[in-house]
Amino acid sequence: MEMTLRWYGKDFDSVTLEQIRQIPGVTGVITTLYDTKPGEVWSRERIKKMKEEVEGAGLHLSGIESVNIHDAIKIGSKDRDTYIDNYIETLENLGKEDIHLVCYNFMPVFDWTRSDLAKERPDGSTVLSYDQSKVDLIQPEAMFESLDSKSNGFILPGWEPERMERIKELFEMYKDVDDEKLFENLIYFLERIMPVCEKYNIYMAIHPDDPAWPVFGLPRIITNKENLLRMLHAVDNKYNGVTLCTGSLGSNPNNNIPEIIRALKGRIHFAHVRNVVYLGEGKFDEAAHLSSDGSLDMYEIMKALHDIGFDGPIRPDHGRMIWGEVAMPGYGLYDRALGATYLNGLWEALEKQNK
Repeated sequence: MEMTLRWYGKDFDSVTLEQIRQIPGVTGVITTLYDTKPGEVWSRERIKKMKEEVEGAGLHLSGIESVNIHDAIKIGSKDRDTYIDNYIETLENLGKEDIHLVCYNFMPVFDWTRSDLAKERPDGSTVLSYDQSKVDLIQPEAMFESLDSKSNGFILPGWEPERMERIKELFEMYKDVDDEKLFENLIYFLERIMPVCEKYNIYMAIHPDDPAWPVFGLPRIITNKENLLRMLHAVDNKYNGVTLCTGSLGSNPNNNIPEIIRALKGRIHFAHVRNVVYLGEGKFDEAAHLSSDGSLDMYEIMKALHDIGFDGPIRPDHGRMIWGEVAMPGYGLYDRALGATYLNGLWEALEKQNK
C-alpha cells in the first residue's frame, strides 16, 4: 500500500508539494493536467514536465486522476471513435513516461453533486453535504451557480465554467441515454482501450458515481457491487479495474463496503478512503476520517483491503475545512493530512496483527 494525496498542480491547488512531502507516511501524489479539456490529447512533453515537478519535490507520481472522458464517448455519438483515439494517444504518452494508473469516471454531465460545499458542523468545521430534498428544488442549469458561490474561488473538478455553460445542451444530448445504453458505451470504450493498456501496463480504475443513485434523471451505472461486477465481467481484463471510493459507494447505506472490497479482489487498483454520516434517505454529510465521526467503520474497510492483499495507492479523500484554512472544498491540507496519518496508523496495526 502506498499513501498518497491528490494534487491539482501549482496553478490550481492551495496545497504545495513541499507540504505534502511533510505529511508522515505520504510518499506519492495523484495528479492531473487540470487545465486540459475532455477529449484533448495530453502531450508527452507536458506529462514529462508534470512528472519531473513531482519527483523534483521528492515524491512519487503514483497515478493520474483524471483523464476525463468526452461526452461523445458516454453518449455513443458518431464521432466517439475520434475521441477514443485521442484518449488512446494520451494513454500511450502516459505509458511512455512510466505512469501506469488512471482513475476516471463515466458519470453523465455532473462528475459529482452536492447541495452544500460548506455545511457548518457543531465543532465549527465545514464539510460537503448532500440533501436530495434540496437538490430536487434546484434546476440543473442553476446547480453551478449554487456550488460556485461556496467554491472559495477555486475551479471545482467536473464543474468547469465552460462546461456548465452548456448544461441545457448536454441534457438534450443525454435524453435518449438510459442505464443500458450508458453501460454499452462504457464497454465499447473499455474494449477499445484495453490493447494500449496491455502494451503499456496501464491500470484503468473507474470511480463510482457520486452519489450512488440517479441525479436530475440522469443514468448512474457504477453504484453498487452488482454493477461493478457486471462491468468487470463484461471486460474481463486485469487492466480494467476499480477505484474503491468509500464515500461514493458509502453514500448509499445499502452498500456494504468491506463486502464489496472482498468481492472485487484483484481488480481494485486505487482506493479513496473517507467517512460519511447518514442523516436520512438521500441525505448525508461528509465527516472526519475517524470511524466514530461518521457512519462507516474505517477499521473494517482498511482490514478488508489488507485481507485481499491490496498493494496499490490509497489517498484520504475529502476532508473537512478546519483551522481557518481556505482551499478547494474537500481538498484542504490539514484534515486530509490528519486522515492520511490515521489511515496509516490503522494499516500499521493491521500489518503487525498479521505477522
